[in-house]
Amino acid sequence: MAHEGHDHDHDHDHDDAAHESSVSSFAAPPPPPAAFERCARVLHVDPIGGAAGDMLIAAFLDLGVPAEVIERAVAATGLTGYRLELGRRDKHAIAARSFDVVVEGEQPARDYAAIKVLLDGAPLDARVKEIAQRVFLRLGEAEAKVHRQPLSRVHFHEVGGVDAIVDIVGASAAIAHLGDGLGVSIGALPMAGGTTRGAHGAIPLPAPATLELMIGLPVRDAAIVGELVTPTGAALLRAFSELFPCKLGGWPAFTPRAIGYGAGRRDLADRPNVVRLVLGDPPSHARATQMVVLEANLDDATGEVAAIAIEALLAGGARDAWAQPITMKKGRPAMTVAVLCDVDRADALARALLAETGSLGVRRSEVSRVERPRRFVEVETEYGVVTVKIADGDGLPPVVHPELDVCRTRAAEHHVPVREVIRAAIVATRL
Repeated sequence: MAHEGHDHDHDHDHDDAAHESSVSSFAAPPPPPAAFERCARVLHVDPIGGAAGDMLIAAFLDLGVPAEVIERAVAATGLTGYRLELGRRDKHAIAARSFDVVVEGEQPARDYAAIKVLLDGAPLDARVKEIAQRVFLRLGEAEAKVHRQPLSRVHFHEVGGVDAIVDIVGASAAIAHLGDGLGVSIGALPMAGGTTRGAHGAIPLPAPATLELMIGLPVRDAAIVGELVTPTGAALLRAFSELFPCKLGGWPAFTPRAIGYGAGRRDLADRPNVVRLVLGDPPSHARATQMVVLEANLDDATGEVAAIAIEALLAGGARDAWAQPITMKKGRPAMTVAVLCDVDRADALARALLAETGSLGVRRSEVSRVERPRRFVEVETEYGVVTVKIADGDGLPPVVHPELDVCRTRAAEHHVPVREVIRAAIVATRL
């Protein structure tokens, strides 16, 4: 199986027949896309001229992802014998960004096991590592199915080369940089015909492993000859569809906010050889979520019992839990212990509420909660890295909430008040 379509036709790619690979059963198709309402932001992939790893990275750069994000992640792999070249290429009427991995000297061919060890040991951000590992797993599974060999014996050629690893790790870092709550919409991938040469002879296009990776993804007839979607490009989009499900096929109904174009090397006569990324807001910024409120009135419990019950309920998965004073019949002072939770946690939390409070009954109400889109980012402060929750993207003023537990930890480490860490985290958050 080949590598990136740095050039698109013979980008270093199609050696598909080259990999010996494996498993008896290939991964299931991507899960059904989630509704847009469940995404804080939407990234639409418009494969105008196809898709390859280098093209996707270039488009992320044009979209606004800092080059240091990609360079830092790639450096963490410990790979050597290459340099990165960032530039621009004109493709018909579009001046697109370009991203090239220039390999210097001989590079070893790597098998799936070697790449897994490399990624497992690399000091990458956890989310970046998860995405990159998923991409290589899908590549390995595709090769394994095509060659009817176990995954452990999958041997990558171009896809195991330093340039393909750089493309996959770099693209993984780029999409992770866009933050949590992202949904990826993937337009129909162009399917071209013809053949190319691999390590073991002629390969039909789309290459067999590439086609395996397109299971569950939308495609269209490109009506030309040549390789438009490379194995690495297909594997990245397959992983994106699984890890950031939102919509497949066609343009989404959303509000564009930023656009990036990434160019391949090859020039196509009838279309720009670019992939376009469009980042935007989903059509409904505030979404209503069905939830459950559980309540128990207590006239014989102490404040300590209520506090312990609230701790147990939060540990059991409650979204929130609280106590409030009330007056019951005959003027008896009492309190209500209440829980807000997801529907699928209601029964278990009702039992916990009964167990912790000694109440003989729990009231249950179905409610609808309107939520702002939110995302989490990590910011560098003078006290260390702090996780910050941000509510934005819906036309309302942004709200920034540093995570209290993290702030407490940083405050204890540096012997400063928690409010000082919170202040530093808010200042460090750039919107």
